[in-house]
Amino acid sequence: MLRYLWLTLGCMSFLLGTAGIFLPLLPTVPFYMLALFCFAKGSEKMHRWFVQSDLYKKHAADFMQKKEMTLKAKINVMVTVTLLMGLALWLLPEEMYIGYLIIGTAWTVHVLYFIFGIRTKIKMK
Repeated sequence: MLRYLWLTLGCMSFLLGTAGIFLPLLPTVPFYMLALFCFAKGSEKMHRWFVQSDLYKKHAADFMQKKEMTLKAKINVMVTVTLLMGLALWLLPEEMYIGYLIIGTAWTVHVLYFIFGIRTKIKMK
């Protein structure tokens, strides 16, 4: 049963990541990373298929292997996370100070990680 849960979550993440290729608001790389993790937990065959797919190689392989992303991909992920965390802050009641602190800290760590922890891949023409 747990295997099917991992596979379902992996397929949903894969679909969202693929939609992110065409929709600028959805980040492709984080959803592909989640899909990779879920497929590894759910099925060796699905994991192998995903790692060998052109979509994975084009959008997530460099990040997973070399910890690098294009500037466009980094900005896309940071903008999406900022918007989602901003929405969470907006929905929080004003008296939930600890929630503001947690979300603010998570956002700060996320942005710092993407700026300093992930190299920016330079595209050669």
